[in-house]
Amino acid sequence: MTNYMFILSLLFLAGCLGLALKPSPIYGGFGLIVSGCIGCLMVLGFGGSFLGLMVFLIYLGGMLVVFGYTTAMATEEYPETWGSNWFIFGFFVLGLFMELVVFYLLNLNDKVELVDFNSLGDWLMYEIDDVGVMLEGGIGVAGMYSCATWMMVVAGWSLFAGIFIIIEITRD
Repeated sequence: MTNYMFILSLLFLAGCLGLALKPSPIYGGFGLIVSGCIGCLMVLGFGGSFLGLMVFLIYLGGMLVVFGYTTAMATEEYPETWGSNWFIFGFFVLGLFMELVVFYLLNLNDKVELVDFNSLGDWLMYEIDDVGVMLEGGIGVAGMYSCATWMMVVAGWSLFAGIFIIIEITRD
């Protein structure tokens, strides 16, 4: 499981590097979407199934709106890619290589514990002999319906209105 999280962390970093080194706004939106998907997978890996699903739906729905807007406003006939500028592409590959070196060096010594998740607080499930006291989905549902109800409604309607705005902007 730890290797799975390290690989997801490397992919998350690759998405963030793709966002930071964007040669065109289209690729910036793509980097945000990739980073968001991988972040949701990381949350799912830590047991937050409801939170990962909600972030995936709300955040990536918002990124779809932003991605559509940037594509509509900054379309280029021949957009610059990561491979067309070798300087930017070199830094992208160098950053990924450095992360792989750190990953290899940390796996070389198995006794190193990088992150201790025992003190994260009330939002984690406590494990007692492989029997859960409460399902983790219930905590997310309770949090959504108790204090975040109106935020969910506003987020949903904002995304719905944003889609129609983008459709009107891009219509011929």
